[in-house]
Amino acid sequence: MPLKSFKPVTPANRYKMLPGFDEITKSKPEKSLLEVKKRSGGRNNQGRITCRHIGGGHKKKYRLVDFKRTKRDQVAEVVGIEYDPNRTCRIALLKYEDGTKSYILAPSGLTDGDKVVSGESVEPKVGNAMPLKNVPLGTAIHNIELRPGSGGKVARSAGQQAILQSREGGYAFIKMPSGELRKFHEESYATIGTVGNRDHMKEISGKAGRTRWQGKRPSVRGMCMNPVDHPNGGGEGKSKSGGGRQHLKSPWGHVKGQKTRKKHNPTDSFIIEDRRKNKRK
Repeated sequence: MPLKSFKPVTPANRYKMLPGFDEITKSKPEKSLLEVKKRSGGRNNQGRITCRHIGGGHKKKYRLVDFKRTKRDQVAEVVGIEYDPNRTCRIALLKYEDGTKSYILAPSGLTDGDKVVSGESVEPKVGNAMPLKNVPLGTAIHNIELRPGSGGKVARSAGQQAILQSREGGYAFIKMPSGELRKFHEESYATIGTVGNRDHMKEISGKAGRTRWQGKRPSVRGMCMNPVDHPNGGGEGKSKSGGGRQHLKSPWGHVKGQKTRKKHNPTDSFIIEDRRKNKRK
């Protein structure tokens, strides 16, 4: 999907790069697949802010996406490709032979009129969903289930894909988008293809207002604050908290940059190769 550039007639337009929406074929969402999305503004049930930098933004409704692909061995036709304000990729509206409709994540190359199906003995074609035990080796896949029947959880963002490398002992070995090699149960379902909207990471909003439309409020650096407001605040000029060098901390005094994953996480047994093995420590 190509990006749109603008004439630099204003400072905001000088570097702005926005999506062209060329692949969008349906402008209005399916009303039967919409849900109200309540916004909290980062506040809990007592009205206190528990998650900062959230507020405002454009109203939006949630689109019910079928991550499980529950209707098995039933051919569906792609009715349209739609914009989804809740995620970075596009979604495709499917219409099954019995008249029911559902949304799925739109992979690259899927267009109106295409036929897709999910099941054990389906063709490994873009948009089709099948168990990992039947996916050909070396195939690009997305929307992978962590546990059979749990619904797709892995590789759902714009432009992401995972590669099926091998199978052994009832498990499939998959190269994750992060570079990690992980094993999944071979009965878990996955969808063939790469998630669409690959150029999403190249977008440049061009102005702070567009970020506010997304519901993101400004974030002030701790070093700019006073010592009473933040552990990193204070000092004459640019200093590391109070004039002396100190580890970066959160507003509540927790040291940042430390590993947060459990040392003995039960899911460690599924990770074959860590994503950081080739990175500098």
